[in-house]
Formats: sequence, C-alpha cells, structure tokens
Amino acid sequence: MRYISTRGGMPPKSFSEILLSGLSPDGGLAIPEAYPKIGADELESWRGMTYQSLAFEILSRFADDIPADDLQAIIARTYTAEIFGNDDITPLKTLEPGFHILALSNGPTLAFKDIAMQLLGNLFEYTLGKSGETLNILGATSGDTGSSAEYAMRGKQGIRVFMLSPHGKMSRFQTAQMFSLQEKNIFNIAIRGVFDDCQDIVKAVSNDHAFKQAQRIGTVNSINWARVVAQIVYYFKGYFAATQSNEEEVSFAVPSGNFGNICAGHVARMMGLPIRQLILATNENDVLDEFFKTGIYRPRTTRETKHTSSPSMDISKASNFERFVYDLTDRDAEKVTELWSAVDKGQAFDLSNSSMFKKIKDFGFVSGNSNHAARIATIREIYDKYQVLVDTHTADGLRVGQALREQEVPLICMETAQPAKFSESIQEAIEQEPPRPAGYENLENLPQRYAIKDVDVEVIKAYIAEHSKD
Repeated sequence: MRYISTRGGMPPKSFSEILLSGLSPDGGLAIPEAYPKIGADELESWRGMTYQSLAFEILSRFADDIPADDLQAIIARTYTAEIFGNDDITPLKTLEPGFHILALSNGPTLAFKDIAMQLLGNLFEYTLGKSGETLNILGATSGDTGSSAEYAMRGKQGIRVFMLSPHGKMSRFQTAQMFSLQEKNIFNIAIRGVFDDCQDIVKAVSNDHAFKQAQRIGTVNSINWARVVAQIVYYFKGYFAATQSNEEEVSFAVPSGNFGNICAGHVARMMGLPIRQLILATNENDVLDEFFKTGIYRPRTTRETKHTSSPSMDISKASNFERFVYDLTDRDAEKVTELWSAVDKGQAFDLSNSSMFKKIKDFGFVSGNSNHAARIATIREIYDKYQVLVDTHTADGLRVGQALREQEVPLICMETAQPAKFSESIQEAIEQEPPRPAGYENLENLPQRYAIKDVDVEVIKAYIAEHSKD
C-alpha cells in the first residue's frame, strides 16, 4: 500500500512515512493510491470476528509495512475491555428492530475519538521507539479530539502535545477534561477565536516546511490518515452486528463537523461494505449540508460560525472533505488543487452544474441539518421512548437519520460522546443531570493548566519552539 497526496505533489510513500507527517508537502492530504477491495468470501469470513481480529484484517491492508506480529501486538494493547469497558469495544444498542445506535464513547475520554486516538498513540510510540526520534504533536480541537489525543499521548516517551482550542467555546466538562491534565508533555493553548482559527493555525504551521522539520511537527487531527483507518473498523463491526447476512444493506447516520468519521464510512463503502446511505448530519453550521444539497461548498467566516449546543460540530471548513472530493473528481489532483486554492483563500467553489455533482448519489451520500430545539426534542424523545440517554451530537445524527432513512433499510446512528459531557443541554431536555461515569465526579473543580493566545501563527510557533527545548 502506497500513499499519494490529494493535490498530486507527493511521491508515493509507505504508511509509516505518512503516519507522523500530517499534511503532505503540497498542502494536500495523504490517501491510498487505491482502496483495498473486500470480496464476498472475505467479507463472510470476517462476520463473527472479535473487534481485535477485524481490526487486524483491515489495518494490515493499510499499514502493510508494519510486521504482522507487531501490528497484532499494537492492536491487542489498544483494544481491551479495561480501556473501553466492553469486550465488543463498540457494542450495538438496538432501540427497536432496524434502528440502532453504535456505542462508540466508552473510552477514557467518553468520546468516539478515543477509538482512533488510542491506536494512534500506540502507533506513534512504536514508530518513534524504532527510530529514536521525538515528535511535537500540534492539534486543534472543537471539543473531543483534544482530550482524546492528550489522554492517548500523556506520559509517552518522546512525544509532546500542543493542543489548540477555541477559548470559551467548549463545554465546561470538555474544557476541564483537557486543562486539568498536569503531565509535563501536554500543553493546552486556548485561542481567542473559533475552531476554524485553530485549524488554520495548524495548517499554516504544517505548511512551513522548514519549521515543521526543525521542530518535528506531527498531527493527530483527522487529517492524519491513521485516524480515518482506525474508524473504518467499526463500520464493519456495526454492519455485522446489525445484520444476519451480507446480502443485507444498512445505512449509517453520522454527526459531522470535520468530515473525518463519515470519510471512514465512505472508504468502508468503497472497500465493498454494503452501505445503502451515508446520512450526513450537521448542526447550525451547515456548510457540508449545503454542499450535498446544492453543490456549493462555501466555508464560513469566523463571524458566521455559530456557537451551538453540539460544539464539536461547530466547524465551517471541513478538512477531510478534500479526500471525498478527490474521489468525486475521479482522483483528479489538478482539479482538487484548483478547488482548494479557492478554499484556502476563504472562497467558495460551485459544482452544481457539473457532472461531478450528479455523481454524489453514486457514493450514497444524503444530508440534513439540526438545530438546538430539534436536538433537545430528540434527546427527550429518545429518552422517553427507549430509556436511552444520548448527547447533543448523537441527537443531531438521530434527528437527521430518522428523517432521511429508507424505512426498509436498517439504520445505525453513530454515537459521538457520553451525555455527561453536555449536562446543561441534557438538563434542559429531561430536567435532570446526566449520570457521571466513575472518576469524573469532581472534574470541573480540578486545577487547570493552559495558556491563552491570540490568533497568530508566529506566536504559536514561538510557543512551540520555547517549550520544545529539552
């Protein structure tokens, strides 16, 4: 398996070569030269596998430069009942026949991102251990990526984490979960802006190749291909859990901000998983919904980005979307470069009258959006009807998924996080506090450690350089 860039300017590289690098040198994203295809016999042989065995079958196709024994050991160390609270890792909750939630938030930070991030931490440690090098991880978070990354990397040898987050824009629980960490290799930086400002800084630093090389900058955001690969696994696991045979199709409803989780679903479908619909759900920040409905992709300005009660989706420029558009253009790197030259300047592109836009239905995508009143009502309805409590982001997915699903096709809604992370909205919906998992009772009252900075790339580079000195 070799990897190229969505913008065509990177020679083919191995999985290990792209693992630590983040953005490609040309500003694009790493993507396989071709997706592995899974035939009917192979798919049948995977049904009934443990999560660990299934993860090995999938990951070994994308990371074939890691010796099989080493990869199996990494997977076995990552996906344990001790870390994820369940031997199934991602158990299926059936609300009623044909209507399910895939439980993805049982990891150490109570969010779906733990599933990929725990693997990424162990992959980084393995790769750095072989080379003897160090790595400065630079990331941006709108709520859950940051804590998942920090909990996966804290205390690991040779790794420092510099995590940018929008100051005052996350829930109190999310903020405390990150800022209360006291490990010396963790650096939280609250940016006076919105998530897209944080993400833009990460990209700007990654595009300064001299600085990136000198400071050994890597990334854990979903622009890192390993994150996407790890998430492919639970699409297969969820499909097998919800069906009796591989003759059946399912649809997935996916709350989406940065397009990473649903990008994994897209790849699973391209590999041959029988997915009928990929139902993309946005909140009030509906840039992706607008594209799938109109063909116009218009990143929002900082002022236009709304602060909502599903804050992890408060994103107006979706990084992983470039990978899908690369496939939509029949892998035309020149066309992608042209389109993103506009995006990188904050401009829109319009495919509404092109043959490409007509092809979107061939990829199974449909979309919708939710708002605060709708998600609060959905939390209440799901709780009253099924005695199941969901968080605000999962509620967006449930709302849009139920509206757009084909009734005869089983629907699997992707869980985003535990309700405890968004207690104010839960209290509004059901008039009681969500239960807290053990160990999180006093989280918001713990001492916090973070720095506040302006939206300034040079200031962040100076901070990284200063705190990277041994």
